[in-house]
Amino acid sequence: MINILTADIGGTNSRFAYFKSDKDDNLVLADQIWLKTTESSSFGELLQGLKKNQFPLQPEDADISVLAIAGPVEKGVKSKPPFISWGIDISNAQRDYGLKRAYLINDFVAQAYACRSSIGRAAQVIKEGTVVESAAAAVIGAGTALGKAVILPGEQGMFLAVPSEGGHASFPFQTEKESKFEKFLITKLGDSYITWNKVVSGRGLSYVHEFLTGEELTPEDVINRISPESETHKWVSGFYGRACRDFALETLALGGVYVSGGVAARNPRLIRHRAFAEEFCRSDTLSDILSLIPVFLITDQNSGLWGSAFLGLQKLKQ
Repeated sequence: MINILTADIGGTNSRFAYFKSDKDDNLVLADQIWLKTTESSSFGELLQGLKKNQFPLQPEDADISVLAIAGPVEKGVKSKPPFISWGIDISNAQRDYGLKRAYLINDFVAQAYACRSSIGRAAQVIKEGTVVESAAAAVIGAGTALGKAVILPGEQGMFLAVPSEGGHASFPFQTEKESKFEKFLITKLGDSYITWNKVVSGRGLSYVHEFLTGEELTPEDVINRISPESETHKWVSGFYGRACRDFALETLALGGVYVSGGVAARNPRLIRHRAFAEEFCRSDTLSDILSLIPVFLITDQNSGLWGSAFLGLQKLKQ
């Protein structure tokens, strides 16, 4: 029996999970716990929360630990996440934290590996298409910001996930009214340019609705207020479709596009709206290819933990 400790460390909450794997490489989620990231002053203090709460798998007892964090990762051991007040360095993981074998990955790299786990196989079909098994698949998800990653098939049934910080790239405003929305955001936020993170995200819901209606609402209130016929709904769904389309083209994701967690998981109607599919397939040059790419929705809120466990199991087999 293999014991795997995984973590999904975010700006507000950190989730830890204990996975077991049998001789047939079947993963079982044995236990999990949520800890407040903001209540710890360091990664070491966060780990101490496992002991304080008597979590059944302690760091020193794990055969392998895979830690996913919401930020860029340097050389697989260091990260200074933008939304957390402290960084992580597991260069000496066993000495500093008791971790026998540890890996640090970007949180959307974990989401990418989840696409190839049982979580990915259970994903809902949003748009029909044909999966090309030998091709890249793209994973994308809007929450506090917009996360992206790509997963590629390798040799002997292995997979390689590649991170992205594409959420920080410029958002492609297209119509005259969208240009007015861009000016509205620059004035409101004081930014020199507007990124995907500011538009396709939870806060993006609020910004779109405020621009179109003049109402300042929380993302939750926007969701409760809008109908499928509302302009806010059409804009938000279309923008999500644009994000998925552009990433699919950038990566040639013939293996499929997986929308993971966050806003869409809690509100699937945002990507089931006709504006999503219309925008996804809209292209003056490659609409025929886009029409063949399937889009899936991963609704399991533990997908990042499953993806980390999948990678941990893969590392142990190498």
